[in-house]
Amino acid sequence: MDTRDIMIEARELSRTFGKKQVVDGVSLSARRGEIFGLLGPNGAGKTTTIRMLTGQIEPSGGSARVAGYDVVHQRRELKQVIGVVFEEQNLYERLSARLNLEVSCWLYDLPKTRVNEVLDLVRLRDRAKDPVRTFSNGMKQRVMIARALLHRPRVLFLDEPSRGLDPITAREVRQAVRDLCQEGMTILMTTHLMEEADQLCHRVAFINNGHIVANDTPRNLKLAHGEPTLTVTLSQTGQDEQSLQEQELSLNNSTDQAQLEAWMREGLVRAIHSNEASLEDVFIQIAGVRPA
Repeated sequence: MDTRDIMIEARELSRTFGKKQVVDGVSLSARRGEIFGLLGPNGAGKTTTIRMLTGQIEPSGGSARVAGYDVVHQRRELKQVIGVVFEEQNLYERLSARLNLEVSCWLYDLPKTRVNEVLDLVRLRDRAKDPVRTFSNGMKQRVMIARALLHRPRVLFLDEPSRGLDPITAREVRQAVRDLCQEGMTILMTTHLMEEADQLCHRVAFINNGHIVANDTPRNLKLAHGEPTLTVTLSQTGQDEQSLQEQELSLNNSTDQAQLEAWMREGLVRAIHSNEASLEDVFIQIAGVRPA
């Protein structure tokens, strides 16, 4: 891989607060035009890692570069090429979406002509004149993403973009992220929602207790660590379809294999469906804890 394609690179990043080691030896990289997920439970070190990568706090050890800039020694240049959206929503609720963005343009000396462009990117042009207080949480999140895009960053950091959102608004935010990726944006997102990461991310890293415990594509992680299962639909001889029952069996369990063979001999099997392990299953197996 051409090193010029690496937009985010962290090497042995660590961070302590007092005597507590919050992040310990984190190494990761994200390529140009890639959605990279940093996944783990609350308190795993995700937000601290993203704050180090965006120059908001200094690492206690290790190094990192984003878009070629050192996150400690080139913070001014770094801020010109990154956009950041954290969990907390800090919008002007009484102002319209357009005015929220125009205020940011005024504060940072950016052309107002950019406002329509970013509203289009997050699919909010038709609601641009409406007060933000009338928006759903998902729409507010998209306004925050739009604000982070005003200065045309090369890398976008999203911290738990779907936390607290209902399924419909979470889907809106995920679609906005996909659209930005198609525009060539490099995106690093933190999340504890494994299904979301599986849908969005080209590659993911699992973090737990400040350590990276796995780093690969969701597909490769599921193939390497996941346990495939079968859902077997059974019926008792002579009974109608209302009595059908489903049983889940492990393909790697000899007892389950013998049970399936017995059911098939008895003519009880009506259907068999294979199931791929979920990313959450893989995380639990590797890290030993649930992601949320």
